[in-house]
Amino acid sequence: MNQKIIKVAVAGASGRMGREVVKMVLGDPELELVAAVARTVPNTDAGRLVGMDACGVNVTNDLELALVESKPDVLVDFTTPQSAVVNTRLAIRHRVRPIMGTTGFTPEDIAELDKQCKAEGIGGLIAPNFSIGAILMMKFAAQASKYFPHLEIIEYHGDQKLDAPSGTAVKTAELIAEVREELRQGNPNEHETIEGSRGGLYQGFRIHSVRLPGVFAQQEVIFGAFGQTLKIRHDSYDRAGYMPGVNTAVKKVMGYTGMIYGFEHLID
Repeated sequence: MNQKIIKVAVAGASGRMGREVVKMVLGDPELELVAAVARTVPNTDAGRLVGMDACGVNVTNDLELALVESKPDVLVDFTTPQSAVVNTRLAIRHRVRPIMGTTGFTPEDIAELDKQCKAEGIGGLIAPNFSIGAILMMKFAAQASKYFPHLEIIEYHGDQKLDAPSGTAVKTAELIAEVREELRQGNPNEHETIEGSRGGLYQGFRIHSVRLPGVFAQQEVIFGAFGQTLKIRHDSYDRAGYMPGVNTAVKKVMGYTGMIYGFEHLID
């Protein structure tokens, strides 16, 4: 018996991550690209857009119309934080499983979207990071924090990234906070002579965001103890490195009900 082909729509298809998703879908015989949505380059063949042969799917700028006409099983969204929640609700309303690689969701948003997914009997995923290496970095950091509770997170991205700290840094901090009791680090009389120089404060530890041209995506978690330090670091060099994770998410979300927050829940 042949496995059912999963029909995929891609929102943000003309963006740097969106183009990689389109290429990934077109290159997997178990997936079918049925819609590509972008504000720019409408009426362009999605295959041509990403440097491949024409695939017969033209880019549109109307997400709802694309969902209605193409009836995808899954929507992969790499758009903007301003569009993320609206696009997720729209997908759920049309019983399309949303896979959101876009940040901007509050805990209240996630809880409400979880209810909506369960009401429709479908699964969904909100993932700050689809890199399997980055997920392992987060898990290792959470494990280490049980033994090294004094830590700081430093994340590096290009200077055009809009949010700070990154979704990956926030997710890392949340995983650490689940297993580490809140601890106020450093000297209680510490004083910043330049505001913000010590970074953002989360559960007693600091998160630092570096934004520079020429940087892609890196994060390190530094742990300190008497006489020793431990550094756990992950470096991403190419957006294609996220695609095995996106591919896994597209296939596994078909078997879930409810909104999942964090790609780590989909890997063993």
